[in-house]
Amino acid sequence: MPHYFNINYQFSIPDIHKRIEAAINTDAPSYICVADGNILQKVHRDPEYRKVVDGALFSICDSSWVPLYIKKIYGVQYGQYSGSSIFDDITRAARYRQCFLGGSEDVLAALRDKLMAIDQAIAEMRFEALPFADVDSFDYPAIAETVNREDPDIIWVSLGAPKQEIFMSKLKPYLNRGVMIGVGAVFNFRSGIAERRAPQWAVKSHLEFVWRLFSDPRKQWPRVRNIITALPSIIREEKRRARMCP
Repeated sequence: MPHYFNINYQFSIPDIHKRIEAAINTDAPSYICVADGNILQKVHRDPEYRKVVDGALFSICDSSWVPLYIKKIYGVQYGQYSGSSIFDDITRAARYRQCFLGGSEDVLAALRDKLMAIDQAIAEMRFEALPFADVDSFDYPAIAETVNREDPDIIWVSLGAPKQEIFMSKLKPYLNRGVMIGVGAVFNFRSGIAERRAPQWAVKSHLEFVWRLFSDPRKQWPRVRNIITALPSIIREEKRRARMCP
């Protein structure tokens, strides 16, 4: 599995879904990180958070810039696979029993309605709002009891990074089975009543972060600032690793 910028990435979309299927069939809990620029800089700065991300089954690359850096440093070509894309692919396939954790009651109700148009079985699946709390303050045994009763294959977690990755790592020991996937603001995007994902022209132009910054500067500026200030060091370290392991 490719390891770049201290993250264990899985880039191949077919292999991502094969590994998810295999993990579901093991009847053991696991989690997947959807690694965007915010996770990238946090992994670089915080060794404890890096352990959380390392504890994932793998990470998918939700950044259009990371593949560009990899190509520049290593000469290999990869692509982006966003949280929105994996969410859409799995929900539209209508293959798995799913559980949805996070988001407000209004967002979850709207999301359920949207997804029922794709798969009527969604009506019987669990949509669970979580209290606004510090990541160490959740009642993980109680949340797991709720999830375990549903016996889901896929557990979507929408809390935003870095909170949702820590949440998944803390919930995992209490789960019976299922693959958790942390998808950030995807519930908001797909509910149709909250924030929207950047338009395709911005995504294809590698300007999604600019679009999101102007859409919500108060929320996004600290994240963008942290990414920008960490990026030179992140790239220097990766170039050093590339020289050491030609």
